[in-house]
Amino acid sequence: MGLTPINETILAGSGPTCARTACARTPRRAVAPGIQEKIKHHPCFSEQAHHHYARLHLAVAPACNIRCHYCNRKYDCANETRPGVVSERLTPEQAIKKALVVGAAIPQLSVVGIAGPGEPLANPKRTFATLRGIAQHAPDLRLCLSTNGLRLPEYAEHLAKLHVEHVTITMNALDPGIGSRIHPWVFWDGQRLTGERGAQVLIEQQQEGLRQLVRLGVLVKINSVMIPGINDEHLQDVNRLVTREGAFMHNILPLIAEPEHGTFFGLSGQRPPTPAELKTVQDACSGDIAIMRHCRQCRADAVGLLGQDRGAEFDMATIDTVEVDYQAARRRRAEVREAIERKQGAAGHNGGMEVQLSPWRSKQPPQTPTVAAPPLLIAVATRGGGLINEHFGEVSAFLIYEASSQGVRLIGVRKTERYRAGPADGTRGEKVLSRAVRALEGCAAVLCAKFGREPWRALEAAGIVPNAEQVDLPIEHGVAAVYQELLRTGGDQGLHPMGVVASA
Repeated sequence: MGLTPINETILAGSGPTCARTACARTPRRAVAPGIQEKIKHHPCFSEQAHHHYARLHLAVAPACNIRCHYCNRKYDCANETRPGVVSERLTPEQAIKKALVVGAAIPQLSVVGIAGPGEPLANPKRTFATLRGIAQHAPDLRLCLSTNGLRLPEYAEHLAKLHVEHVTITMNALDPGIGSRIHPWVFWDGQRLTGERGAQVLIEQQQEGLRQLVRLGVLVKINSVMIPGINDEHLQDVNRLVTREGAFMHNILPLIAEPEHGTFFGLSGQRPPTPAELKTVQDACSGDIAIMRHCRQCRADAVGLLGQDRGAEFDMATIDTVEVDYQAARRRRAEVREAIERKQGAAGHNGGMEVQLSPWRSKQPPQTPTVAAPPLLIAVATRGGGLINEHFGEVSAFLIYEASSQGVRLIGVRKTERYRAGPADGTRGEKVLSRAVRALEGCAAVLCAKFGREPWRALEAAGIVPNAEQVDLPIEHGVAAVYQELLRTGGDQGLHPMGVVASA
């Protein structure tokens, strides 16, 4: 069974949208060329860029001025892959040196940001000294900042003067009653404000900071943590406000609440949203604002491509021994960016603009299906480059794509723990494998470079088709090919109503 060919690539601002695609249901604002230039190298602000460009988070901001029930800033825990966690806290001088060393070692580096482990604007001297140093020594690297927004109005103009082009504000509520259930206190004007009073101050400051950044021409991404039973139904109100105020992107994140993390929500039994619940809210918020679906909820000292953590390679003991040729490193980064852009141009990519649905990239156009074909969820393991190129045992996060007769679109990321088979792992390996399979619930297939015998068997037992035949192919190409194969064989295997291919 074939698929309806899609000839139009849907680009924001490129003209009328195709009525056959989901883009027609979720119109987007035209994006000015200047903004396209800002996002095309930023792996967080561009879905396409995240396959090719690396980021660096510098942990120079230890103090925080608000309390979040989903946060516990553990220190020196290298196995944690969540916001607020770092292995080393850096001085500005150390951070600048680290940025230069990483920029020489990883020429795909395009963005340097400060995201904690506390609140960057509660540590203004350390934060701004770091930003100034990077701007001086590596002006080709874009500067980025993540903030809770409490002191944002005070520093918005200063950020713009330092050419910080991208700012992320974590905004979880507009209602002080809801906000106080997430943030029990804020430290404001020399005193700790609790309950709704503190939440009201935070909400007002966040909105004023957003307005100032938009006025100054800074691109703003809003992060919202989805917490079932607290703000899940309220996030559409947040979305409407930030869209109206000019935010560029809204990133709706699932709550991380495992008890072992020691957070209030984790210890009190607050559950995270299911993937289906998260997707429902994301889809409801789609419209006149970009919705980020490729976020990995990175550590505050993350290094490398999204989904890749090379932080262990760049501890300060190692960095202190390295000498960097600034000019040579900068030239190399420019060469790599040019090569990536040439490759994207040859593949028909849009230079970093978000594409809601991608056309099939097959040489022969598929045939029109004779019956309605159900959409399927297909998981992909990748280590970058927009290719299916990662071993199942090395995956820390799967990209989840929805394939249908209309095309392929990325709908989310599901994090897991790396599985390494072998006698040394024993019972732990079995538990990790079980969690990885559960993370793929609802998926019809998973595409990886390779599988071990045990993961293959476990996936098949769960009704998920393991596929290693699309290795090193572009992701959309591989997903489209497997989707067509699943439709062809679905009559024999039985398609689950939710789109899962049941095991034979």
